[in-house]
This record gives sequence, structure tokens and C-alpha cells, in this order.
Amino acid sequence: MLQFNTISSATHGVSQLPRSGRSTSPSPVMASSLSLRPLRYAVLGAGFAGLSVTWHLLRNSPREMQLNIDIYDEVGVGGGASGVSGGLLHPYSPKVKPLWKGAECWKECLELLSIAEAAVGSNKSDSETGEFGQNFNGFIVRRRGILRPATNMKTLDVLNDNARNCLASCRVEAIDKDAAQKLIPKLQVPFNLAFYMPEAVNVHPQHYLEALFLACQNLVEQLSTSGFGKRKLCLHKKSVHELRELEGEYDTVIICLGAKTNMLPELTGRLPLRTCRGVIAHMQLPDDIGENHLDDGPCILSDAWLSVQGNRNLYMGSTWDWQSKNSSPNVSSDEASKALQELLPKASTVYPEIIDWNFIAARAGLRAMPPLTPHGSLPLLGCVNALLGERPTCQYWLLGGLGSRGLLYHGWLGKLTAKAVLSCNEQIIPVELTSWKNMK
Repeated sequence: MLQFNTISSATHGVSQLPRSGRSTSPSPVMASSLSLRPLRYAVLGAGFAGLSVTWHLLRNSPREMQLNIDIYDEVGVGGGASGVSGGLLHPYSPKVKPLWKGAECWKECLELLSIAEAAVGSNKSDSETGEFGQNFNGFIVRRRGILRPATNMKTLDVLNDNARNCLASCRVEAIDKDAAQKLIPKLQVPFNLAFYMPEAVNVHPQHYLEALFLACQNLVEQLSTSGFGKRKLCLHKKSVHELRELEGEYDTVIICLGAKTNMLPELTGRLPLRTCRGVIAHMQLPDDIGENHLDDGPCILSDAWLSVQGNRNLYMGSTWDWQSKNSSPNVSSDEASKALQELLPKASTVYPEIIDWNFIAARAGLRAMPPLTPHGSLPLLGCVNALLGERPTCQYWLLGGLGSRGLLYHGWLGKLTAKAVLSCNEQIIPVELTSWKNMK
């Protein structure tokens, strides 16, 4: 059951993680087992990262351990950039090159999607709506693949080479114009070449996040009634403006706030993150146009992407407003107009019919963009106690900088973070994800 509780004040001692990242004293998990008191974790953010961490903390903690997890998000589940993402899911770069650790990320994300779908299926016999009013009759995952037409002669050879080295779990098929237009009639294929990812999916982010939270609730109930350690999960619809607000309340705080991480005064200017606002347009095919070529086909990936939602609706995105600090999901009429002026010409290059669709509304999210590394733009993970000056009374961990790939990354990185937190061992995390600490 979803709970909104006021947290009582209680100070708990906790072993500290040295700056080297290796624990030399008993972990909070061990301390909790010895003292028989509940271990208290705070997860800041209820988007992709926060809910993945929550699930994996519940799933990977020792069965006999007593565990209380409080999630803080001022809007609630999916209220930030995660909830308004396009939902196109595949493990490739724009040039169809497998991303760093793409296979691991792909596998873990698909597993979480299945867990979320199963949670909704198990609850439908009781109610057609979620605990917080969400109608789960809409899709969570749409399995029709993704199609990327080649639009630049200069990149044809690179795209072909990358496609030949695709992941076995998410194939990339090079197809000609005729094959592409069988999938999507009226699609423009200027160089007689398109790349089809049949296993790729599009996800409805809000439906998925609410279903994943439901799965967390179900797991809490299952574990708490199994005769082992009690679990408790609470969602608090409130902001945490400063980390010191939580001092003395928790053994561990896990920061999953996306672009708002930099707004915490303790971390402002200390993380190599940039912000970028993206606007997504909701488009609908008018009733007087009878035939819809997209509802049963794949989504389209190009300079502007088209994420098919079914029932003659799709999302078109996305703009890139670098250095924006505006985290509001609301879009003014002027900002929406500018977004359409930018996106429609790009989308119509590969799908001219989009010009006939009606604009319904626009939403926006503020992404936290990580720095470029030799492996690409990688998220930031690890313990951040060393950044906080005076010795904190609990452990602080960061899972941030997921950028525009939060959906792909969140499953694997949430699992890594949870295991590192539970063991108090940062070395569980690949060094590529903690090397940001060495940047000048």
C-alpha cells in the first residue's frame, strides 16, 4: 500500500565509507542485522534511476534484514524528465554502434519492463486502476521495433559496418526502400537503405514507472509476509532542498534527482554535469484522414524521432536547449511554436505525412548531461561523502547524469548502485562510472 508518512527523528550510527571507496568497518547491512533495528534508506527522486535503485535494494538485500525505504519526489512517480521521455528503447548510438555495456543495459532494462508488466497483470483482477489513480489499460511496452532511414550519404559506410556488428539480443537489419515501406507506407528512404531493429521497443514512461512502483510495493508485501525481515516503502511528495535536512534520519541517502542534483547546495558546482531542456510534441491524426500508416508499424528514428502511441497518436521529439535551468514540464505557447518549427521539418524529411497531423500539446524535461569520455557520455555513480566537506553522519551515493539514455541505463545502473550501497563497496561499480571524480 502506498504510504505518505512524516518521518520521525531518530539518529542512527553508521559505518563510514573511506574516500578510497573500500569499507574497512562493518557495513550498515551488518550493523542492522546485529542490532535488529531497521536500516533506513532515503532515495531522492522517483524517476527511472530512483525506482530502479529502490527495486534492486529490495530485491538484493538479505531476506532477514529489516529495511525502510523513503522515496522523495515533489511531484510523485515520473514527475520529472523520466515521465516525459520519448520511450524509444534500443542499445545503440545514432550511428547504430552498440553503446558501452549496451548488452548489459539492454538485458537489465528488459527484465525491469517485464517485472512492471507482471505487476500490473497480477493486480488487474483486483482493480483496473493503480494505487494512485493511474489507468493501466494503456500500453506499458509496445513491441513493433524501430526503423532508422539513412539520411546522410557520408555516414552510409559507418552505419553498414556498425549494423554488421550489432548485438545478438537486439538485431539491426539493413533493408532497402521496398522493405522499409512495407513496414511504414509513405516513408522516405532517400538512399534506398534503412536500418530496422525488430527487437527494439517503445515504452510509455509514465505507465511504466507507475507499474514499477507497484512492483516495488508488491515485493515489499511479499517479503514482509514471508516470515523474514520486515520491509517498508513510503513515497513522500515533497522536495529535499538540502542534504542536511536528512542528517541523522538515515543510514544512507541515494541521490537520483537528475538535473536537480546540481541544485542541491552541497553539490552545486562540484559535479561535471550540464543541463539540457528537451521539448516533446504530442501529435494526433485528424478524424477526416482515414488511413493511418503508423499505428501497426515501428517507431521512426531520425534527426527528429516519432514514438507511436497507438490510436492515431504519437510523440515527436526532441529539442535540445543546452544550459537551460527550466525544469518545469509545462511548455509555453511560444516555446511550443518554436519546437514545432524545429521538429516538423526534420520529421517530414523521412515521414512527410506528419505535416497533416494536428498538434495537441507539448511537454518538456530537463536532462542532466554527463561529460564525454573515451567510452562515450557515461553516467556518474559512486559515494559522494568526500564532496560534502564535514564528515557526514550517513553515507551519500549518487546515480546521476543519465542524460537522454536514462531508460536504457537505469536497470543495470540501479542494480550496480544498490549492490554497492548494500555492501558499502564502491569498487563493485566499474571504474569508468566513477572516473568523473578524477576530472579537474
